[in-house]
Amino acid sequence: MHDLATSGLVAEGEHARHPELFFNREQSWLEFNRRVLAEAQNPNYPLLERLRFLSISGSNLDEFMMVRVAGIAGQVARRIEEVSVDGLTPGQQLAALREGVSALVAAQQASLEQLAPLLADAGVCIAGEGHCAGPEAQWLARYFAEHVLPVITPQAIDPAHPFPFIANQGTGILFSLERVADATPITEMVLIPPALPRYVRLPGDQPDSRAVWIGIADLIRQHATTLFPGFRVLGNGIFRVLRDSDIEIEEDAEDLVRHYRSAIQRRRRGKVILLQLEQDFDPAAETLLREQLGLENALVLQMGREVDFTGLAAILEEPRPDLKFAPYSPRYPERIREHDGDCFAAIREKDIVIHHPYESFEVVVDFLRQAAADPDVVAIKQTLYRAGKQSAVIAALIAAAEAGKSVTAVVELKARFDEEQNLLWASQLERAGVQVIYGFVEWKTHAKISLVVRREGEGYRTYCHFGTGNYHPITARIYTDLSFFTADPKAGRDAGALFNFITGYVEPKATEFLAISPINLRNKLYDCIDAEVACARAGKPATIWAKLNQLTDEGLIERLYAASRAGVEVRLVVRGICCLRPGLPGVSERITVKSIIGRFLEHSRIWAFGNGGALPNARARVFISSADGMSRNLDRRVEVLVPIRNPTVHDQVLDQVMLANLLDTEQSWVLAADGSYSRLDHGPKPFNLHKYFMTNPSLSGRGAALASGRKVPKLALRRGGGR
Repeated sequence: MHDLATSGLVAEGEHARHPELFFNREQSWLEFNRRVLAEAQNPNYPLLERLRFLSISGSNLDEFMMVRVAGIAGQVARRIEEVSVDGLTPGQQLAALREGVSALVAAQQASLEQLAPLLADAGVCIAGEGHCAGPEAQWLARYFAEHVLPVITPQAIDPAHPFPFIANQGTGILFSLERVADATPITEMVLIPPALPRYVRLPGDQPDSRAVWIGIADLIRQHATTLFPGFRVLGNGIFRVLRDSDIEIEEDAEDLVRHYRSAIQRRRRGKVILLQLEQDFDPAAETLLREQLGLENALVLQMGREVDFTGLAAILEEPRPDLKFAPYSPRYPERIREHDGDCFAAIREKDIVIHHPYESFEVVVDFLRQAAADPDVVAIKQTLYRAGKQSAVIAALIAAAEAGKSVTAVVELKARFDEEQNLLWASQLERAGVQVIYGFVEWKTHAKISLVVRREGEGYRTYCHFGTGNYHPITARIYTDLSFFTADPKAGRDAGALFNFITGYVEPKATEFLAISPINLRNKLYDCIDAEVACARAGKPATIWAKLNQLTDEGLIERLYAASRAGVEVRLVVRGICCLRPGLPGVSERITVKSIIGRFLEHSRIWAFGNGGALPNARARVFISSADGMSRNLDRRVEVLVPIRNPTVHDQVLDQVMLANLLDTEQSWVLAADGSYSRLDHGPKPFNLHKYFMTNPSLSGRGAALASGRKVPKLALRRGGGR
């Protein structure tokens, strides 16, 4: 690519006129899911963990189709011609996505074909129709008669029977039959109820016996003669349907709860966006589905042996620890143990950061449980975005309200695919006496904040928790996130003002500690970037490090381009979508981008600015955040950017967490200027950040108990970029 900056074509702030400076958001997402799928082919992983990554790539693709691709198809249907950041119309994007999704699904099928025989050799067999015989077949016949036959409902497809509704993510089988008595042809459809397991495991109690799993659709068609007595089976085929699942917010919705209850129902009946067909699906049956489902702008994919990769997750229940990662038990911070488990005493002494999943999420739960039981605690305020189905956080809030404390919960109804669960939690909280607020109609409340007001001495002290992840006990075991606890009065005042903003629309005039979107978070980041530009122009070291899940915002990318042109070294760790093109001469030659995919899902958001010195250094400005580098996070969500000022916590976030991400070689992919990703060369001294954190205590959580014991290995970054 030619040098756009030095040719005079591009001045600062004019990059949007040059789409070649940006990657397409949707294509970047496909690249991300290819990296996830590549882990299914990683020979260094146990076999069931490789199958897990294949399943994850399937669930990722489902959501992408139901939301992003559905949205673009909707733009095409409405003849919207607004171009993307890289200059493509919706029609052009949809055509490219169809090609990219088809290639990704083919790669998923190839991965399954590679994994299945390896699993079989290891004693875990994924059987298909007719692959079981003898006692196994007899057991399956009994299982079908007792557990499946009473649940399924075959339906004839003819003028007397209307075509059945197929729900979102619904799987079915079309049977082509012939009545034995008079050779009359008939088509029957069997929809597989979601209550049935996706895979059924045959009994095998001996340690050395093989485990056999059979897909529920294969099980049903294997017993078609039992299901259709008096008919001859001529053929059958499995299909699956995905529908548009995005929920559009009506700004004039008078009752947000009622709006969401009805919108969730509409989601189940959204327009079909993808029809998946088993290989060798009957053309006449395909024509029938196309006519009945109304597939304008939808994608139809011929699959291989599997039409639903998400269902493979059932096989992960197989009790074979030798085929899985070694179990990992999170540490409980010594800092809190030293205070006899008293979270408030530990936080009062000095700030602390908890690094999940290496350190236990129970610290967050204990913080709320202790607040609920503490007679000196007078108020608790809590945001809830995703809390899971079995939430100890919800239980703690209910206990606090029942103990007579003032409890406020901001429940976000717009948390995609968790709307129903959040409505349920809101109802339970309200019944317990919690004041439930649903926040803004047009903005999601994505900030993760817990605030506890405690009576101490002659006054009150406010304790705050700020998180980069959700208050979700399950994902906290898988996602790497940071939980920051502080009793800084400035943080308490800002957090209180933020809750007032959400609950009463009282916008803070100014903040002392936090930057808040959509008020001033974007400007805060811009100011920090501009300060590094000023350092570069003054001849001082100028460096920016950032760790994000996504980077798509044009304005933020343009600011980073400007920093690179001014001489600032920018090192980014972006796990998923990245629209920034690194390495362009005169534009982004000082920017590098890597993505880390591994055992844990990198989820924490961190910003670090050199502040006149090479990173890492003690003067650096360091922040953690709930916000990604996306327009929605900066302009249309309630988010927080939290400064890290305590020296020990500053060292942990910058010199330990952020630096380990930059040093990782075993799980890292490097983004090239053409949009492709390649695995980073392990080098002579491979480094795996997940293994490092699993085996080393954190700096702020280790406490005095470990001060004289084993030291945390010091990480160092060579100025050439290596260790």
